[in-house]
Amino acid sequence: MTDALQRLSEEGVAIWLDDLSRERITSGNLAELLDQQYVVGVTTNPSIFQKAISGGGDGYEQQLADLASRGVTVDEAIRMITTADVRDAADILRPVFDATGGRDGRVSIEVDPRLAHKTGPTVAEAKQLSWLVDRPNTLIKIPATKAGLPAITEVISKGISVNVTLIFSLERYREVMDAYLAGLEKADARGLDVSTIHSVASFFVSRVDTEIDKRLDALGTTEAKALKGKAALANARLAYQAYEEFIASDRWEALAAKGANPQRPLWASTGVKDPAYPDTLYVTELVAPGTVNTMPEATLEATGDHGEITGDTVRGRYDQARADLDALAELGISYDEVVQLLEEEGVDKFEVSWNDLLESTKAELGRLTPKEA
Repeated sequence: MTDALQRLSEEGVAIWLDDLSRERITSGNLAELLDQQYVVGVTTNPSIFQKAISGGGDGYEQQLADLASRGVTVDEAIRMITTADVRDAADILRPVFDATGGRDGRVSIEVDPRLAHKTGPTVAEAKQLSWLVDRPNTLIKIPATKAGLPAITEVISKGISVNVTLIFSLERYREVMDAYLAGLEKADARGLDVSTIHSVASFFVSRVDTEIDKRLDALGTTEAKALKGKAALANARLAYQAYEEFIASDRWEALAAKGANPQRPLWASTGVKDPAYPDTLYVTELVAPGTVNTMPEATLEATGDHGEITGDTVRGRYDQARADLDALAELGISYDEVVQLLEEEGVDKFEVSWNDLLESTKAELGRLTPKEA
């Protein structure tokens, strides 16, 4: 069951679970995944919390009742609930954090997605979340929007570790790495120990194929059909090439000499959306050292059950990856248009989930608020 997951670990791929709920924490399921499935980290996002909390079940009823009794705002209630889950998960993962020197054993929590296009409020929210969770093995998730880039630099410069999310384009990924370096340089100038700062860059995978395959289907030609299912892997592999260039730069080596940690590429959105593709496609075909693959539980189980890990499936494939993206351009599919659309949709989807969470939590607080005598 776990041979493939063990092989991933041996190839230098860290396995993180893309899911969190109170039931998963209190039932012992999360601890079990650490022990049996090689899971060494957890990521969350507004969609995950919306699914976990809506309806008030799975262990949230008592906290919701207490918050209702206090008369807190819905925004405060959500932050109290989500940070409690992240804090408890961080405690479960603390032994991994200690054993890996802070590299893994981390839990991510995202800034309010409504702030995605606001730099100052994003920085303030990141500082607040870091303070609320109060665990060294937390990563604050900041979206890789234009406004998010300077926020990443500022948050890193304050010694707060960051998971940069919603990266779709190679150009934006390079900007993210530059923002990380700038943050480390500012932290170093402030006298902070840069060896305590960590970061991952969440490069989204499956959504690229979903959007581009739709356009290929609309073309309907033999050439178009031959390119289906290739764009996401090509994009991710070229991102890893950019990462290799990043860690070979003089600027990075100067920081590494001071103990800085590389910003690891993290493959996000690795659940396969098209049933025509193998359900482990975005795991087995994106094996490279120093990466993180964050998987929904179904993908984790599929990989453990029948995933075939054949070694590094990224390096040495850059020329083909570039050729695949070039072939899409020749068919009239604009890479820049697609990745910009995906970024906008990604932010919008998280905001919709957050608003749904606000509404459902507001309803639960109203239901549980003590009635006046």
